[in-house]
Amino acid sequence: MGPGPAQQWGDARQAAAKLDAEGVRAIALTWVDNAGIARTKTVPTARLAPAVHRGVGMSPVFDVFTSDDAITASAHLGGPDGDLRLFPDLDRLTVLAAQPGWAWAPVDRYDQLGAPHPGCQRQFARRMVDRAADAGLTLRMGFETEWVVARAQGPGGRPGGAAGTGRLDGSAGAGEPLDYPCVGPAYGMSRVVELSDYLRDVAEALALQDIDVLQLHPEYAPGQFEVSTAAADPLRAADDLVLVRETVRAVSLRHGLRASFAPTVVAGQVGNGCHLHLSLSRGERGLHRAPDQKWGLDPDAAAFLGGVLEALPALLAVGCPSPASYLRLAPSAWAGAYQCWGVENREAALRLVTGAPGDPDGGHAEIKPFDAAANPYLAVGAVLAAGLHGMSAGTALPPPVAGDPGALGVRERARRGIVRLPSSLTESTDLLARSTVLTEAMGEVLHGAVIAVRRAEEAHFDGSEPEEIAAATRWRY
Repeated sequence: MGPGPAQQWGDARQAAAKLDAEGVRAIALTWVDNAGIARTKTVPTARLAPAVHRGVGMSPVFDVFTSDDAITASAHLGGPDGDLRLFPDLDRLTVLAAQPGWAWAPVDRYDQLGAPHPGCQRQFARRMVDRAADAGLTLRMGFETEWVVARAQGPGGRPGGAAGTGRLDGSAGAGEPLDYPCVGPAYGMSRVVELSDYLRDVAEALALQDIDVLQLHPEYAPGQFEVSTAAADPLRAADDLVLVRETVRAVSLRHGLRASFAPTVVAGQVGNGCHLHLSLSRGERGLHRAPDQKWGLDPDAAAFLGGVLEALPALLAVGCPSPASYLRLAPSAWAGAYQCWGVENREAALRLVTGAPGDPDGGHAEIKPFDAAANPYLAVGAVLAAGLHGMSAGTALPPPVAGDPGALGVRERARRGIVRLPSSLTESTDLLARSTVLTEAMGEVLHGAVIAVRRAEEAHFDGSEPEEIAAATRWRY
């Protein structure tokens, strides 16, 4: 989708008229920056057609924003100069069920002359989907979204974190518990009972927005829930993830709650993951259920997953982009802290999901370490790039791991070639900076901006205690 041809002008005018008849008065146009923050420009509904035809202006500097709204610089981006145009994708234009009078659309970014912006993460994801199609592959992806809810009213009725903290940023201080609206046990039905109206409204809002929900349930940590959405084209899956997060956020606020998707909400507790599921096919033939092949994987699927596993240490700088991410990636916490894979092994970083014989969602893979601080477009694009390289290079999968690799002992892990994934953003960023595969796929401008933002995040939190990192990022995501 490029800058507005005449047909899109007509389509946009019809769409605007339909939205107006439904009482929609404004449209949020979103992109996700390299720190994983969803940013927006909004336009009145009457301005949709001009936005589709000519775009909406924005500065390229947003590509080097950090999670705390500081601005860094890369070799190609930074400073006050330049302009881009945001072009909304009409195919994803959605009336927002939990924000009356509003609609939403993701954008692609172009320069002033109509050329694709080389730093546009959404177009990077699309390029990788096209590269897979050129290789004869069709991919489907889906995300699990985890979040924690706390009561949103701080002192004086201000939106905030734990009641009584008196903090303007709404964060609880070190050792100060969040004010959870439910106290039931992990995965407990009592949590559903305590927040049944809230969870019903989340489910209803997502359904009204054509998000196909597979599961919605309590999770392990206090106040934690998860929603899993159906697999889709990778670009749509990334769009869906943005829409799911903002919908959960909006429904939460309407119930007097605040939602945190941060990798670590409270230091020392289980954090929020955002596991990425994927499957491959050629035409009508799925590549994850080949009965005559080892592990049921077609050789192309095995090589693709081998490429993902091999690149996973560098991919962590994409899928785990915050210092808070590495507080979550602890061994024996089902976060996938070791570079290994396993069949239905939830402690492995790459899990092969076999499913029941007739299960349409069976026969796929799950990347465990990723979290919701990740830009989903970067995540799907980088995984595609790594997997496609694995196919072209014929990368082999090592033997699968059963059980908890953290319980094997140092010598046994070394014997099996199981290594710990990066335990800091500095380590994963160094690997991403050296990755020729991901540098080539992203391009110099996008890759350089990602590295610059990661380095700035490292510097900002250098020397911070885990409690300080968790408190500073808790409400940024």
